[in-house]
This record gives sequence, C-alpha cells and structure tokens, in this order.
Amino acid sequence: METEQQQQPPHRPRRKGQKRKLEDEAAAAAAAAAAAAATATPSSLGSAGAEDDNEDEEEVSAGPEICCHHSQASLAREVRAQVDALNRCFSWRHADRAAGKRTTHVIASLAKNEEVVNVIVEGGAVPALVCHLKEPPALAVGLEEDQPRPFEHEVEKGAAFALGLLAVKPEHQQLIVDAGALPLLVSLLKRQKNAANLRSVNSVIRRAADAITNLAHENSNIKTCVRTEGGIPPLVELLESQDLKVQRAAAGALRTLAFKNDENKSQIVDCNALPTLILMLRSEDAAIHYEAVGVIGNLVHSSPNIKKEVLNSGALQPVIGLLSSCCTESQREAALLLGQFASADSDCKVHIVQRGAVRPLIEMLKSADVQLREMSAFALGRLAQDTHNQAGIAYNGGLVPLLKLLDSKNGSLQHNAAFALYGVADNEDYVSDFIKVGGVQKLQDGEFIVQATKDCVAKTLKRLEEKINGRVLKHLLYMMRVGEKSVQRRVALALAHLCVPEDQRTIFIDNNGLELLLELLVSVSLKHQLDSSVALYKLANKAAALSPMDAAPPSPTPQVYLGEQYVNNSTLSDVTFLVEG
Repeated sequence: METEQQQQPPHRPRRKGQKRKLEDEAAAAAAAAAAAAATATPSSLGSAGAEDDNEDEEEVSAGPEICCHHSQASLAREVRAQVDALNRCFSWRHADRAAGKRTTHVIASLAKNEEVVNVIVEGGAVPALVCHLKEPPALAVGLEEDQPRPFEHEVEKGAAFALGLLAVKPEHQQLIVDAGALPLLVSLLKRQKNAANLRSVNSVIRRAADAITNLAHENSNIKTCVRTEGGIPPLVELLESQDLKVQRAAAGALRTLAFKNDENKSQIVDCNALPTLILMLRSEDAAIHYEAVGVIGNLVHSSPNIKKEVLNSGALQPVIGLLSSCCTESQREAALLLGQFASADSDCKVHIVQRGAVRPLIEMLKSADVQLREMSAFALGRLAQDTHNQAGIAYNGGLVPLLKLLDSKNGSLQHNAAFALYGVADNEDYVSDFIKVGGVQKLQDGEFIVQATKDCVAKTLKRLEEKINGRVLKHLLYMMRVGEKSVQRRVALALAHLCVPEDQRTIFIDNNGLELLLELLVSVSLKHQLDSSVALYKLANKAAALSPMDAAPPSPTPQVYLGEQYVNNSTLSDVTFLVEG
C-alpha cells in the first residue's frame, strides 16, 4: 500500500479546483490574465498594471459615453457605428488614426462588461479589430520612411486590448483566430526590435501577449496554433525585456501555452527559457515571480525530463524562497511545485527539507487561505514519504496543524492532511508524540468526506498499531506514569485500541491503565464517558480472545461409564435390551 501511495498519491491536486491556473485564477498580484475581464474592472488582462489601466480609461473617455444598461437594440446600433468607423479609418491620415485609437478603446470599454460581449461580436467587431492589428499601407510608394506615423502603435494596441477582452468568452476564441488574428499578434510581439517610441511599443507588445493568453486559455487547438505561428520564441525573448510589465505578460502567455501541451513545453525549454525564468523567481516584484513560478510549474507537471532539467538549472532554492513571499499566490504555487519536485526523487525530498522548506510549509498550514493550506499539506505529504523528513515535520510542529485540518469541510484539503499524517505515522520516533497530542482520537472521531480519505485514515491507524511494541510501548508506558493527566488519559485510550492482547495486563493492570479509563467513565464530560466506554469494550473483546480454549466443552448429555457388574445384571438393571433373542 505504501508503495502505491507514493507512486499515485491520492491527494494529487487535480486542477479543477487547485490547478495552476492562469488558467482559472491568476488574478494575483496584478499578474493574472483574462478571466477577470468579465467583471468590468479597470483592466482585465493579466499583465496590465495600474498605470496603463488609468491611461486606457482616459483614452476611452475621449469617445462617446455608452451606458451598458441601454437596451440591446441601442447597444447594437452603437456597436455598429463604432465598427463602421473602424472600417473607414484604416490609413495613416491623422484623423483616421485618431478615430481608430478612440474607437478601439470605446469597444474595449464596452467589452469589459460580459453582458455586452456577444453584442459586440455580433456587430462585426472582430474582423474590424483584426484588420487594425497591422499597420495601414504607406500613403505613397517609396516614401514610407519619411511618412508621418501619427499614434504609432496606439491603434494596434487598442485593437489587441479589445480582442483580448472578447476572447474571454471561449465561444469567441476560435472566431478571432479564424479572422486571422494570431499571425498579426505574433508580429506585434516582435516590434521591440525596431522601436523608436519604446514606451508605446512596450504597451502594444504587452497587449498582444495578453490577447494570446486569453485566446489560448483552455483551448488546446489554439495553443498549438500559437506554436505553429512562431509565437513561442518571441515570448521567451520578451522575458528579458527591460519593461517589467512586458516580462509579466510574456510569462503569463507562456504559462498558458505550457499547460497540458507537451510540444509547447518542449519548445519553451528548447528556446532556453529556464535560466531567465529562474532569475525571475528571485524578483522582488511579486507579480513577476508569481508568473515565473507558474510557468515552471506548468512545464514540470507530468514531464519528468523537464523536471530534472529545471532542478539541474538551479530552481530549487529560489522556489523554496518563495514559500516566504508576501504574495500568497506565489507561496501556493511554490508549495505545489515543491510537491511535484518531491514526487518521485527521494534525494530531492531530502534536499528540499535540508534547504529550509519545512518550517514555512508548516506555517502555511495555519493560513486563512484554504488553497494555501491545501498546497502546503500536499507538499508535506510528498516530503513525508522519507523517514528523516517525517521526523523533521513532527519536530518542527507539523502534527497539530495537520490534525486540525482533518476538521476541514474541504474534501481535498482534508485528504492532503490525512496523507501527510499517514507519512509521519511511519516514523516510530514520533508515534508517542502522535498519541500525546490526541492524534488517535482525532483519526477515530473525524468525519471524512471522501472514501479515499477514510481508507487513508484506516491505514494510518493500522500503521500506528504495528508500532506499539518495543521502545515505543516503553515510552508510552512511561508517559502514562509520569505525564500530565490529560496525556495519561490519551495514552490509555489509544493503547486500548492499538495494543495487542498479550500486552493488556502490562498496560492496564501493572501500569494502572484501567484506572485511567475508569476515571474517564465517571467524568462529567459525556465525551470522556463515551471514549472510555468504547475503549473498555475494545479491551473486553481483546480479553475474550485470550480465554483458555484447551478444555473441551462439557457434553450436553453427561456420559457415565458403568462397570462390568452393572451390565446384564437382572437385579441392578432398570432396562433390558433384547438383541436377536
């Protein structure tokens, strides 16, 4: 069973609720992408920082004010008017560029309300916006270099921003790709090389990366299309941008592209992204290291070879460092990643603990954040498959918070804690501590949500039972004699359930264990009475198993042997049998 648990731990977080999710929940530290677009916050794309968000709001205000509470018909008319304006202004003329900039931002402002997104798409906005992802043709052949470029990069930025918001709805992702957006967005990623206005070009690059993130979100086909369109190499290159927001956006896109796509993972690694990502783990900017640890986590997941490469590239210590990050999302991702590192490599399990991971992981067990508690319990469960780590977890105070997590109403969190306790219970140096803090009663009394947790708890109790002998039993008897009264009672209750019948006399007669149980039986606490009753019943059953079984039970009809003088004696016999006369 132990080997099976190590190979396929039942608590492996499934990414429904606990996945690495740029993918569902990367709103953290202003580094998340996409899904928040529907909430109509000032900016919905992952790497959009407050500075640019305000910038966009000011630009949007230049257009007509549109109330999203208007009727569908009036909204549709307004959208159609904006789309018509976009279709008319595809040129380098100053008035057209100004109109294009204003119109893309009006559409983006509308698209922040999820209820309006369908109206925008049905109004024909997608092809019009895609058209503006590229520069207009030159006004005169051969004069392109001298041609004035009003609002350079600004219209493309607005179009990419609006398309990214529309892509939040899965049903619109393929529509945008079919309109030809991907190659144009990839082209925008490469603008930095020829940039005159660096601030403006960084902004358009960031919006393009965010749009790719939203288009590829949970869409395997589009993730592959981004790779075939050549989108991964420029994204990897952008990890080294001087602009932190560009770094963040590029990492967010790579994070999404790497999730459940082995070919994308391989290309990201082949493009030499790991050294830069590992440097980003050490960034003081929480949004940067959050995205970096997310990319590495998605690269490592289900990829043993990449896991080795990541470790060989020096990721372990900076990941452990993130356990103490001010960003809870980074802490969570780091804990999950450490659990993945520890899953198969016994040496790595030891190295993680030696490098200081246990204390911060145990502190995370006490967090108010459910997912943070879950990921730390997950990591500790993986680490607890090593004997020395089991001792380290118990020594550093991990038993009590893990036992408290058994009370959780979250099935996955409860199971992660149970599996970690299963590991710790294997170390006989800390069986006494397990019993001292009431661990056996906690396991027996718990209300466990899923069957796998119930099975894990049953196996933990069985594992503890197998340890109740030799020096472990001697230590428990010592605690039962000299410990505090509450500890003595916990030991007596636990031993009633766990000891072998042959040790009952030593425990309960010679060392006064029975007296402790009887004290509980007359306690004013109903809980104490119940615990004692169950323990005494358990003892009685074990005692019955030791009853002498050598003598055969008496016959229901007693047999008496009559001497020869009584047989065939007409005087003494009461009955005469005639046989054959």
